[in-house]
Amino acid sequence: MRNSRSNDQLRDVKLIPDWLENPPGSCLIEMGRTRVLCTATWNEDVPQFLKGTGQGWLTCEYRMLPGSTPSRISRERAALSGRTYEIQRLIGRSLRSCLDLAAIGERTIFVDVDVLQADGGTRICGINGSVIALYRCLQEMEEKLGIPVAFAFKGIVSAVSVGIVEGEVLLDLEYSEDSCAEVDMNVVAFECEQFVEIQGTGERQTFSHSQLLELLSLSQKGIEEIYQIQRQVLELV
Repeated sequence: MRNSRSNDQLRDVKLIPDWLENPPGSCLIEMGRTRVLCTATWNEDVPQFLKGTGQGWLTCEYRMLPGSTPSRISRERAALSGRTYEIQRLIGRSLRSCLDLAAIGERTIFVDVDVLQADGGTRICGINGSVIALYRCLQEMEEKLGIPVAFAFKGIVSAVSVGIVEGEVLLDLEYSEDSCAEVDMNVVAFECEQFVEIQGTGERQTFSHSQLLELLSLSQKGIEEIYQIQRQVLELV
């Protein structure tokens, strides 16, 4: 047990859709003490490389607010850190896997992920919450533009972290575990069946093939649980 959780137990997960009134789609997600606000909006334009193709685009911006950690984080103004850039690209790739870009026409969906409080797994929260915000945005696009959600939304992406800490395989790492993990991995899957991305790193030691399979098996358990919560929130059950 760690902090009253078993090794294969998720932190408490809470998804609150429509948390903001202004954007077409929004969701506040809480996983344990990590809280992330996700919003989704669209405009009638695409990047230059897509003009005239009839295909849309989805892009993501990710930021940690100054008060999201015990020590104040400076706002990234002039340039993004490598970590921020990598995380927002991961979230964008993950969300594009559940969207038919041709179905939305030459429009861009902007997903903004703002970390209100960080205690590990902020990128995971960003993916899981942004799916809800994206779906809500597509619902408004259907209402205002006549684009059926059923055509544009291909399915749900879900994500979870796993790792090896003090020789034990753990699901859904909080910061105290992630910061000292020997092995750290983030797994993203489409509709629980197909991997979108696997990010695995031997932070303090190497890991074996059998340990990799154990990590992936545990991540599958967590992803299936998160997926069911997402489906319930979107009333797809």
